[in-house]
Amino acid sequence: MHHLHREKLFSLFDDNQSGVVFIQGAETMYRYQTDYEFPFRQESNFWYLTGANETDCSLILDLKKEEYHLFVPKRDAQYAVWHGYVKTKEQYQEQYKPDHLHYQNDILSVLNKLKPEVVYCLNDEQAEFIEDLDRGFNVETDALADALTYCRVLKTEWELDQMREACRVNNLAYEAVMKAIKPGMYEYELKAIFNKVQIENGLLQDAYNGIFASGVNASILHYVENTYKINDGDLFLMDAGFECNGYAADYTRTFPANGKFTEIQAGIYQSVLNAHTEVIESIRPGVKMEDLHLMASRIMMGGLKKLGIIKGEIDDIMEQNIFALFFPHGLGHFLGLDTHDVGGYPKGVDRIDRPGIKFLRARRELQPGMVITIEPGIYFVPAVLEPAMEDPEQSKFLNVEKVKDLLTFGGIRIEDNIAVTEDGFENLTNVPKEIDEIEALMAG
Repeated sequence: MHHLHREKLFSLFDDNQSGVVFIQGAETMYRYQTDYEFPFRQESNFWYLTGANETDCSLILDLKKEEYHLFVPKRDAQYAVWHGYVKTKEQYQEQYKPDHLHYQNDILSVLNKLKPEVVYCLNDEQAEFIEDLDRGFNVETDALADALTYCRVLKTEWELDQMREACRVNNLAYEAVMKAIKPGMYEYELKAIFNKVQIENGLLQDAYNGIFASGVNASILHYVENTYKINDGDLFLMDAGFECNGYAADYTRTFPANGKFTEIQAGIYQSVLNAHTEVIESIRPGVKMEDLHLMASRIMMGGLKKLGIIKGEIDDIMEQNIFALFFPHGLGHFLGLDTHDVGGYPKGVDRIDRPGIKFLRARRELQPGMVITIEPGIYFVPAVLEPAMEDPEQSKFLNVEKVKDLLTFGGIRIEDNIAVTEDGFENLTNVPKEIDEIEALMAG
């Protein structure tokens, strides 16, 4: 199906121009000054256009003829000794079906034969590679990144199928952890269960460093230590996912380690869930991510007010950015070949320097074919809330004694993966999130 991705990219360039696209794939990476190899993962744009998850490859796309040149490494017997089987050119040709197949050392000769008016590169590093080959090439580094972002943000049905499979396995892994967790276990034990299910189902590459956070650790947005012992009464926040053919699943569930929400845990959880549910039901083409973010914030602040944690008029709470004290990150992001996928900020759209808004990863209207995450959350972060309780303007919206009591609460986040359709949405996530459903699953 990758030929369709190339066709989409070709369509964005002038047919009459004698130009080429050049992209280098990823190389093997090693731990500093050792021969320890990190697991290989292809550069996402290269994988998008070729389907080749192999090290040391490059491509040239002839924009005038709309032809695809793949460059592969020429391996020797010594490589085979250490790394195994060496593919022949015929095997590369059969697997990836380029219009033209070459070895890597033929890049300059192919460029000289094509005589491009311009060579489009992704970044300065790859542009320097071309210029080092021959200073006579006219290299451009802006148009290609923009074009590939446009292509990648709108998913084909084949891409959606990869994400559906990644989510199918993620569903199984989440439920396995929810059934297994017990107070006294360590966070890394739950990570081991999660990873086991993924690998048993043939998914070998995690999409990002998973978060397996108990208690107060759940207030750390990118907590990755995963080393603490889980206490009775803790909430456990899990944010993790693996890839299928490069396409990521990324969701979050928060649940009680002992299988039963306390009254305050249930109240705060329901505030997040209400926002999560109403936002998803509002997704359709033309809706702006920023508006969904503010909708979620308003609903969650209403929940905290009902619980007596904050006070005042909701309009004032929103206008004074009190919501940002409890919801400091964006509502969601694009998802695809990267967990935080490209496309969140199209040209001409800048970040807004407003608390609770400036960390949005996407500010644009939704279109059919986009895949996004929806992940509202409420967190009690002492470094944020303690200064707010001392601030004369912010503290008047806070029930200070209740907030102080919750400084070790941690946080709650609920995250689903959503594909935008022509008339609404498809939720790719199928893991219990209603309180009674979670408690029933955990009770067996």
